[in-house]
Amino acid sequence: MPTASPPAWLLPTYSRAAQAAGATASDGAIDRAGSRLLDRWSDPQRKYHNVRHLVDLLQRVDELQQETHHPPAVRLAAWYHGAVFDAAESAAYARRGGEDEAASAEFARTELTDLGVPHGRVDDVASMVQALARHETNAASIDCAVLCDADLAILAAEPQRYRTYVEDVRAEYAHIPKADLLEARRAIVSRLLKRDKLYVSPLGSGWERQARENLSAELARLDHEIAASTPSS
Repeated sequence: MPTASPPAWLLPTYSRAAQAAGATASDGAIDRAGSRLLDRWSDPQRKYHNVRHLVDLLQRVDELQQETHHPPAVRLAAWYHGAVFDAAESAAYARRGGEDEAASAEFARTELTDLGVPHGRVDDVASMVQALARHETNAASIDCAVLCDADLAILAAEPQRYRTYVEDVRAEYAHIPKADLLEARRAIVSRLLKRDKLYVSPLGSGWERQARENLSAELARLDHEIAASTPSS
């Protein structure tokens, strides 16, 4: 299936966020930086972590923006959080879902510094991106909490949309043996369900119940698939 074209309004959101964060580069330089990011998000290997995911994430950030201290920095972190992506190995999927947050944070740091964003704001963006490695939030940073909640908001989607999300993730890793992928996905779902809270921002907490229902249903399906694919002794 061909990758859908980015909506016309998407690139300007990057430019506005960069300018609001203090970028001093020319409009053209900022637009080119945004276009480079869109090229990354539009990579055909991305079946879930693609432009649609970026759009969904930015919309969720908008839903929670009243809780943020600096919405433009959170939006920039959303843009950069999946800048570096590799679906090559099941082990990588089990650890971080293909997104390399450490490399993405460094990419953000380089790009935003080149655009003239103040160093303190660059550090804020890079720190938020890095925190998504385990969705561990700094209790002192509500901006980080909002970004993490927005990134996990898909877990609280209505059931059919959640199933589509799971299918897209599997398609992203279709080159990995099914048994390995099922076990890796089960590890991720189990780890999420063991958390005391999936969402830490006040508004995001309203998503908790639906997310746990979706995750529990997926875990049951995974257990069934794994059992069905395991040879009888």
